[in-house]
This record gives sequence, C-alpha cells and structure tokens, in this order.
Amino acid sequence: MAEITKSETIKGEYYYGMGRRKTAVARVRLYPNGDGSITVNGKPAQQYFGIGETHLATISSPCREINLGNYTITVRVVGGGTSGQAGAIRHGLARALVRMDAENKAAMRKAGYLTRDPRMKERKKPGLKRARKAPQYTKR
Repeated sequence: MAEITKSETIKGEYYYGMGRRKTAVARVRLYPNGDGSITVNGKPAQQYFGIGETHLATISSPCREINLGNYTITVRVVGGGTSGQAGAIRHGLARALVRMDAENKAAMRKAGYLTRDPRMKERKKPGLKRARKAPQYTKR
C-alpha cells in the first residue's frame, strides 16, 4: 500500500476522511494547529444541527476517544437527514484521525467508528403500502 501523505491547500496542510451513513456523504478535513472549531457546510456545528446535543455528541465522539487537541474540522456533507449526516461526519472524522496517526486505528476500530453502518431504508415492494405493510386482510 502506498504511503498516505498530507494534502495541501490555501489554508495549509490537512488530513482527509470521507464517511457515509444511510444516504448521507461527508467529506471531512482536519487542520492541525487550529482553534478546535467544527464547521459543517460553512456554519458552526451548533448552528447547523440546532440546539439538540445528540448530534453534536455523535460528531465529537471520535475526538473524545483520543483526546484530540487544537485542530480545526471543516465538513461538507450532502444527502440524508440530520441523523444520517451526523453519523457520516463521525465516520469521516474517524478515518481522518487514522490517516493523521496510524496509532489511532486501534481505538477507532474498538469504538466501532471505522465500520460503515450498512443499515438503509428498505425499498417499497409492489402490492404493499410500504416496505412490509400489507393492505388489511378481510375474510368476507
């Protein structure tokens, strides 16, 4: 496997990770020597996900797992709803942390952050009202 190097941008060096959950896709950039802020689609994460703490806790869980210091995290996320987007960001951030330091891989794997969650919405079947709900049965 080829050695992974840091990418260069106008802002400087960063580590990259892409995460997916349901139909959401997140592209995460991890900038060292930052202020610890998380920006999602150009907005602060608290503003993007609203007042609820559950999505913010989901996003920052990989950082808490390894006690991440002064890093700035920028995210571009498309598709899905807020829950799927939060899961995609967590997946992408975990991948970026592994790319930053290979020693983080064991902790991320143990916490289950590197595994792509395969659960998707089941498709509607013909003759049914939803994926599994059938029309009401009448005997007479």
